[in-house]
Amino acid sequence: MKNYKVVVNGTAYQISVEEIDASEVKSTPATPVAAQAAPVSAPAGGEKVEAPMPGTILDVKVKEGQQVKAGEVLVILEAMKMENEILAPCDGTVTGLAVSNGASVESGAVICSVQ
Repeated sequence: MKNYKVVVNGTAYQISVEEIDASEVKSTPATPVAAQAAPVSAPAGGEKVEAPMPGTILDVKVKEGQQVKAGEVLVILEAMKMENEILAPCDGTVTGLAVSNGASVESGAVICSVQ
């Protein structure tokens, strides 16, 4: 056993770690990670629609090439147990759709663009 002192957020903890040999190590399968949205750039004259916060895409309400009006729901983003409607910023055509149902997005990630 090896003893260590670890400080977390200003609180000190004393821990003990047992050394084992390689024959005792068990392999576990990796946990799959949700797909991340691919980067998309807005076409000339288009407006990027970005995620306002990190979350998971619950539903994509539009398809690439679809005509939308300003204020129309593009996707439903779940963040902090709340469903948030992400709206079209202007009238136009959806281009560069970068998300799908179940995708995880970070704050500022491009969802699509409207041209």
